Amino acid sequence: MRISDLLAIGELRLTLLAGDAAREFGTVHITDLPEPGRYLSGGELVLTGLLWRHTAADSRRFVAALAEAGVAALGAGQAWLGHVPDDLVRACREAGLPLLEVPTETSFRTLAELVAPRLSGDARDALGRHRRLVAAVAGGAGLPELFAVTAAELGVTGAVVSATGQVIAGAPADPVRLARAYLAAPRLPCLAGGHTLFAVGRGPRSAGWALACDGDLLDRADLGHELADFVALERGRMEEGRRVERRLTGQLVTAALTSSDAAGLTARLRTCGLDPAEPYTVVTATIHPAPRPGENPDPPPGAARPPGRREGVGVDAVVLEELLGREVVAAERDDAAVAVVPLRGRTAGDVAAGLRAGAEVLGALPGTRVCAGVSGELTGAGALRGGIEEAGHARRLAGARDGGVVTSDEIYTHALLLATVPGDVRRSFAGHLLGPVLDYDARHQSELVPTLRAFLDCAGSWNACAERMHVHVNTVRYRVKRVEDLTGRDLSTMTDRVDFYLALRAG
Repeated sequence: MRISDLLAIGELRLTLLAGDAAREFGTVHITDLPEPGRYLSGGELVLTGLLWRHTAADSRRFVAALAEAGVAALGAGQAWLGHVPDDLVRACREAGLPLLEVPTETSFRTLAELVAPRLSGDARDALGRHRRLVAAVAGGAGLPELFAVTAAELGVTGAVVSATGQVIAGAPADPVRLARAYLAAPRLPCLAGGHTLFAVGRGPRSAGWALACDGDLLDRADLGHELADFVALERGRMEEGRRVERRLTGQLVTAALTSSDAAGLTARLRTCGLDPAEPYTVVTATIHPAPRPGENPDPPPGAARPPGRREGVGVDAVVLEELLGREVVAAERDDAAVAVVPLRGRTAGDVAAGLRAGAEVLGALPGTRVCAGVSGELTGAGALRGGIEEAGHARRLAGARDGGVVTSDEIYTHALLLATVPGDVRRSFAGHLLGPVLDYDARHQSELVPTLRAFLDCAGSWNACAERMHVHVNTVRYRVKRVEDLTGRDLSTMTDRVDFYLALRAG
């Protein structure tokens, strides 16, 4: 059928905005997926309601995918945006793709029914299925409704889990196992314990969702990809709703660090859905690959993060929200994500435990490292600034420990001081003091450093150290004397003991 034949049907009221009306098409495909290329075989008239378009750049990507797939023409509906964007018209002209404007009063169903008699039975079935799925998404169906439709239309059932093991939709028996399999898989889709796992969207896995379809769908992967794309579309809609909340959280954090207006801060707390009288805790976090040799594990406050440390814009905030169970929103601030978490019957320790559990799951992704800090229990707007700083100190201590979750209870020790010292300075200090001892151990296969550590942990007790090391007390005396000779220090003095103690923990 030619496009000109379609334009001649007056009741459709179609308008050609770009391209050649003499172009022929053989089937009709309805989609609002942002990347529909995998479902196209060429020669189709693609009808879209433009739900995928958020910025002008989206039009170029969408049209490029259609052109690569050999699509015959594109029909764009007015119902969603009220018009066909100029950027879509330009993209179609540049690609040589005919573009039809479908007015609001003309439904895709009407258009498809007029064309359907010319199509094969299989094409009509596929068209009807796509139309019903798109209608569900366009109608604002949530993930449970979408899964019900896909179960009926595609015969596919399953669930969605986050990379941290949180259940997004469905009722999987072991969401943590599915999340670990998703993170560890060298390639997706893959099979995992009676499920076929598909990636939802194209973002980094640490911030991603996994679609777990029941059964083996590797030979029907197109169905899983189709459902994953619809889930990604729904997630995009959910993220749009959270964007305003993230901005409000960011404004609250900025105001807490820069303003002394208590009344204004209290109002901002309420705007973020927090009762100023209820207890809360502050969490800050970074999620990034483990540092390379010689790289500072965590930059000082306000310093720019080295290139390649962040997986993508906003990833820290998204992953922190998933770690917290999506019950709160996080904002990006300087070098980390920040969230204000209402406790509501929990303790700050409970929040930390949940973070640790999620971080352990994320550890299945090779090289991924979570550094999180949790403040103590706080109340009122006046405590927010101190809570942010406290959580930041705890996070930097976690970075000095090569990752993990640190609470405020752990930072008020010498470890807090070490965490504020740049990593290269710590390593230089440790290397200068302990270098001769480490070299001696390496050359002679001796145990001077372990003995030194045990001696300090035993408060300088010869007998206690000997028992811990399972050696004679004279052996301990000999080894400690050797450390003193190599370093020129005196372990009978408190000053030198402190220096050695810090060096052992700074390296």
